[in-house]
Amino acid sequence: MKRILPAAFVTLTLWGCGDSGSTRVTSTRELAAGPERTAAVERAVSRVLLEGAKLGVTAPEALSARTVLVDDDGTEHVRLERTWQGLRVIGGDMVVHQRGGADARGFSLTGQPSLASVASRPTLDASVAALRARSAFVGNLSGPRTAKLVVDARQGHEPALAYEVVLDGYQPDQTPSELHVLVDATTGAIRGKWDAVHTTAAVGSGKSLYSGQVSINTDSALLGGYALRDTTRGGGFYTTDMNNLGSIPIVGDTLPLPPLLLPGTLFTDSDNVWGDGTPGNRQSAAVDAHFGQQTTYDYYRAVHGRDGIDGAGRMGYSRVHYGDKYNNAFWYDLCFCMTYGDGNGSILAPLTSLDVAGHEMTHGITSQTAGLAYEGESGGLNEATSDIFGSLVEYYANTAQDPGDYLIGETIYTPSTPGDALRYMHQPSLDGKSPDCWSSSLASLDVHYSSGVANHFFYLLAEGSNPAGGPASPTCDGSSHGGIGRLKAGKIWYRALTVYMTSSTNYAGARTATLSAASDLYGAGSPEVSAVAAAWSAVSVN
Repeated sequence: MKRILPAAFVTLTLWGCGDSGSTRVTSTRELAAGPERTAAVERAVSRVLLEGAKLGVTAPEALSARTVLVDDDGTEHVRLERTWQGLRVIGGDMVVHQRGGADARGFSLTGQPSLASVASRPTLDASVAALRARSAFVGNLSGPRTAKLVVDARQGHEPALAYEVVLDGYQPDQTPSELHVLVDATTGAIRGKWDAVHTTAAVGSGKSLYSGQVSINTDSALLGGYALRDTTRGGGFYTTDMNNLGSIPIVGDTLPLPPLLLPGTLFTDSDNVWGDGTPGNRQSAAVDAHFGQQTTYDYYRAVHGRDGIDGAGRMGYSRVHYGDKYNNAFWYDLCFCMTYGDGNGSILAPLTSLDVAGHEMTHGITSQTAGLAYEGESGGLNEATSDIFGSLVEYYANTAQDPGDYLIGETIYTPSTPGDALRYMHQPSLDGKSPDCWSSSLASLDVHYSSGVANHFFYLLAEGSNPAGGPASPTCDGSSHGGIGRLKAGKIWYRALTVYMTSSTNYAGARTATLSAASDLYGAGSPEVSAVAAAWSAVSVN
């Protein structure tokens, strides 16, 4: 049965799909600081102020630019953030689409109401808000880092003055936590929470755990040896050993420098031959992580023209052997790095597989672009984005030992039971927790499970419902159709992420964003646009 999304889930979309005529986008570049960028931002801000009533933007608000993208046809996409009386507006980001000074294509934003009714002063003290926020933390807490006034204007919430309380500590499974809790500055009620630590679940040569014998770039700058450091890609990156340092005891509110900020020990070697393909050799997992980072960089550079995680060459780094039999991997913005546990040997093997590496680096790219909030439907889309590109990186590498597929973590999950996986993109419900189809209850699920609907959509878009040589993918509306291929599907999702999605984008907004992206790339009346619409309908996003 098809489901029509209720009004609360409708994205405010003020651009027209394909209104650029017959012109198709073949390349997009990001503007660095300079006169061209300044002029584009000024045009965008003027457009927002002109349309203020329609967009809910009123005095005393200010706008600042985060990124500026320009298509080869001259269309500009200016990503703006809002502040109100000097306070950050959470959920207040938008993208202005324009061509020069005369042609305004519209705006991407998700249901932003006017902030005119927001209280100008808090009635709750920051220290009280911090105490309220502690009740939302589960695990070993070190105390609040900050409690700052913000405006909570996330979709589905009446705008209000709130404290954003940041809590540091560890979850019960050793995962570091930077929990952001929104506390109403008037009532003291907890309005929402999300974690800034994004998890997976869950020319030397090296022998990896999962990809076989691989070539990896290293650095011979060490006296008489080599370092697991690549200086040839972007701004360079390296791989370190966390020496199984993980959650550490906390006495009262005293926490020494947390492991999630420690860089680890750089891997070095005398002969530039790394690992032996077994977990017993500490270098083997490092080879996987290093190979995964260089392959993910190469995929984004070759397919999407993106230079590193931030688009300007910044790559971050990889840390392996985190924690005591830690069953997860995670991306963390503050260290700008990927971190991998060794697993406990029964549920998970070391989590350095290629699709997990692509998954974690993609969390960084999402943070640098759309910034999809890690909660509700936007959190599910954030996780799905990492699953999608983790799979595409695996296909791009095409190693004999770990060929591409639409299974997430199939090489690391329950190593004694071959054939299963953490997640199944062709039929997400096979994991027992992820839905195949959209419903109004989706936002209440853990983001690793609400991602299932977008994963299902992507598989149907790329491969179809009954692909030759691949598993069948049951649709929610009983439809049957073919796919447009991984390359086109990946380009559509990447453009939707970087050009049209915002932090509050939900599933309805993702449908709109991907339709616009497909129209830009392949034409308004193209088969690709029709395929995007059909694939979304097939997972009940109409």
